[in-house]
Amino acid sequence: MKKHIPNAITCANLFSGCIGIVFAFSGDLFTAAYFVLLSGIFDFFDGMVARLLNVKSAIGKELDSLADMVSFGFLPGVVMFQLLKASDFSSAYLPYLGFIITVFSALRLAKFNIDERQTEEFIGLNTPMNTLFIVSLPFIAQDYPAVIGSSILLLAITAINSFLLVSEIKIFSLKFKQMTWAKNKFKFIFLILSAVLIAFLRFTAVPFVLVLYIALSIFHFRSSAAKES
Repeated sequence: MKKHIPNAITCANLFSGCIGIVFAFSGDLFTAAYFVLLSGIFDFFDGMVARLLNVKSAIGKELDSLADMVSFGFLPGVVMFQLLKASDFSSAYLPYLGFIITVFSALRLAKFNIDERQTEEFIGLNTPMNTLFIVSLPFIAQDYPAVIGSSILLLAITAINSFLLVSEIKIFSLKFKQMTWAKNKFKFIFLILSAVLIAFLRFTAVPFVLVLYIALSIFHFRSSAAKES
């Protein structure tokens, strides 16, 4: 029975993502964002539970990618589609460019499944972090409507994030094998600074959190390489 528990959690991720997509297509991007957060929680715990119960399986890995494709691939594409639809450039075709994020998310997940380098770290931006950034944009638009309403900015975000998804930039994983400071200081620094930013800026903090995540990852791996050389 216990071997089915991680897969059930993964299915909850998928189910939550499907509901989020329905809200996103209906134009309720705020509720869609909360379902992304719920999917992220399920995505974090399915692997952890599998390791704790020692029931990791090939089908679990494939199911996880399929669920992520919906929650962290298709859903952010729909959100960007809606943002471009409401942007300052009126075009019947422009919004469909938002699904470039979905395409590159699929490429990123496929790459992850066959890349043996990504057992303890990521090569390229992971799809959950990318999705959290995308779904934060409607919240930021409440305070900065002219900025987030810019089609040029939204297309730039689409292009940059799509590149980051399939880039060769090393990104550390937030999964902890042990809780010592020496082994995880960059992860702890990231989590602490992110918590402070979110406490003060709420959803507006997410772009800063993303930049912090990438910057600390680059510094972490460069310092590790320098120690080894």
